[in-house]
Formats: sequence, C-alpha cells, structure tokens
Amino acid sequence: MKLSGIRVVDLSQFLPGPHLSMMMADHGAEVIAVEPPGGEPVRQIGLRDGEDSVWFRNVGRGKRSLSLNLKNPDARNLLLDLVDRADVFIEAFRPGTAERLGLDAATLRGRNPRLVYCSITAYGQTGPKRLKPAHDVSVQADSGAVFLNEGADGRPAMPGMPVADMAASLMALSGILMALLRRGETGRGDTLDIAMQDSLVAWYPNAMGPVFAEDCSPRVKDERSWGGNAMYQIYETADGRFLTLGGSELKFAHNLFSALGREDLYTSCQEPPGAGQAPAKAFLRETFASRPLEHWRTFLDGIDVCWAPVRGLHEAVHDAHLADRKMLLRDSGGRKHLGVPIKFADEPAQPDFDLPSQGADGPAIARELGLGEQDIAALVNSEAMFVAPARASQQEEN
Repeated sequence: MKLSGIRVVDLSQFLPGPHLSMMMADHGAEVIAVEPPGGEPVRQIGLRDGEDSVWFRNVGRGKRSLSLNLKNPDARNLLLDLVDRADVFIEAFRPGTAERLGLDAATLRGRNPRLVYCSITAYGQTGPKRLKPAHDVSVQADSGAVFLNEGADGRPAMPGMPVADMAASLMALSGILMALLRRGETGRGDTLDIAMQDSLVAWYPNAMGPVFAEDCSPRVKDERSWGGNAMYQIYETADGRFLTLGGSELKFAHNLFSALGREDLYTSCQEPPGAGQAPAKAFLRETFASRPLEHWRTFLDGIDVCWAPVRGLHEAVHDAHLADRKMLLRDSGGRKHLGVPIKFADEPAQPDFDLPSQGADGPAIARELGLGEQDIAALVNSEAMFVAPARASQQEEN
C-alpha cells in the first residue's frame, strides 16, 4: 500500500486528527494513537452497536493504542523514544501545551530531523485568537459559514456537517503527504501549522464574489448557490418530500422548461440570481408541489437535468451505488463501517477493522523500543502507562 513503512504517532482526539491518521492507516501506515489515561473521548460518545461507539469505530480502525500519562516523566521519555523512530507526529493541543510537555516541534525535530510534525488547532499557532478555545460550530460561526447556512426564516441554522473539522483533516493530510514527498529529496521533515479556520475559509472561492468585488457580505438567498437560482434550489413535492435541482447551466433550464411546456420561463433563468429568477422559481415551486416525489422521479429521470431527491441519511448511505463503490463495509461481526474514498488502481487501501482496547499495544510498543518486562511493569504500576486487555479481531466481510 502507498504508505507502508510510514509510522505515525497521533496524540490528537475527537475528529480532525484521528480521521486523517485513520486515512493514513487505511493506506498502510502504522498509526499509534497515544491516548490519555481516560482514553480517547469518542470511545464513549454517541450510539454503539457493539463494544465501541460508532464514532470511534470510524476514526480508530487499524491503529495501535498506547495510553500514557504525559505528566509522568517516564511516560514522556517513552514517547520521545517512540517519536525518534517515527515519520509523522500529530498533535491538537492548544498552542503552548506541547511546549510545556516538551513535545514541541523544535524539541522533537531536533531529535529526529526527518520528522513531519503536524499541529491542528482551531485558530493556528499565531494571531490574536491563537489561544481561544473552539470546536467546529464556533469556528464555522466565527468564519462566516453559519451565516451562509441561512434558513428559510432568514435566521442562521445549525450546520449539519462538521466542515471545519473535516476541512482541517483533509488539509493536514495533504500537507503531511507533501512534506513526506519533499523529505524524499531533502532528507528533512517539516512543521505544519494547520488551523481549522484557515482550512474552512480556503473552501470559499464560490462565496467571495460580494466580499471581494463589492466589499460586503452576500445576500445569501439571492446568491446562485444558496437560493437565488431557480435551477439550484430545494422544492417540496405533494407528499411532503423534497427534491433538489442542482445544475444552473442554461442547457439544463432549457431542457426542464421545455419538458414542462413553459419555454417562456427559460428567459427568467437567464437573469442573474435573485429577483429576476422569481417567476421561474414560483412556477417550479407550484409545479413540484402538485405531484408526489415518485412522479417527479420518473419525469426528471427522463430529462437531461441535474436533480436528486432529498433523502434521509439512513437511506442515502445504504444506496446501491455507495455499496458498489465500497463506501459501506461490514466487518466479520456484521458491524458497518464507512469505506475509503481515496481509490487507487494499484495498491488500493486495505482498511483493517481491528479496534484496539485503550493502551492494549503499550507493552508490545515498549518492547519494540528495547524495554524489558520489569521496566514495563514499572510503567504500569506507576500509572505512567495504562494497559487494557486486547480484544478479538474484526476482519472485513465482503
């Protein structure tokens, strides 16, 4: 696999860091999740249909677990020895914490110049907000994303997806892979400062027209992507279901209005997003409300137009297309897992559904670092290292 031979030490928790290190594990990296004495919090968050939460199962697979009390000098020394042999180090502490623990980039890369050191924080290592605590929704709110998520009542709505978390995960993964690629030429790693806010704002190219060209925020419901375009819109059907039109190119508007016998309204779609398209939106709203979703499914599937039903999450992820794409997998116990989105023709990912008990790999990792059984027992007895029993293996079931 593409990342075979790469060792990742991941101290992060919750979503951005664990998600990115899981993607690396899916493609062959050895990922060691360093958990605090209380364990990774998402082990206990949300629903479960087995020993672990669904959340943990979908960020923790294929990793080894080392549980350390980093306030203990012996635990820190063990971690330093491990990082000396690592390729990637991931942390998501508030700025300054890594320095206080002696795990900052200067210290670790001074010991291991080949190390790629990645910090993920809400606001980054610099700037006036660097020490401000925040999770996803706060970063989205502070960055304008909640403003863009305006509801039909004109008020901001809670965002449905943790896009600041996931943007940071993907930016961090991209940066780590760039640094590893460059290291092949220079022999030296690098330090990445990944901010959730930076990562989210970088996703705004289609939102910045009014901000940059007119020096103001957009009128959300008049914009092309958020309700101002008749052909990029959500419509209710007669049975209380919803469908979306999702292609504002004029050819699609021409195809739809021709099929509906209202070619005259095609000219409305040639107007800029906003009030000029109100006649087309009003007609489509009334038209789609006159028949149930299944009627429109048959009708729209016969036209070259971008459309999709609004489906519940359960229905959506159990779609036959996603199954064909192997985005819904089952382990040998029948439990479901999200699949791998990065698909290579050669050396494809091989997700390992084994989930470690908290700290279960600690003794083996310590032995690999040269510690003897008495040393390992001392770490456990002093509560520098926590060890839980290992568990049964869970392999993929095709």
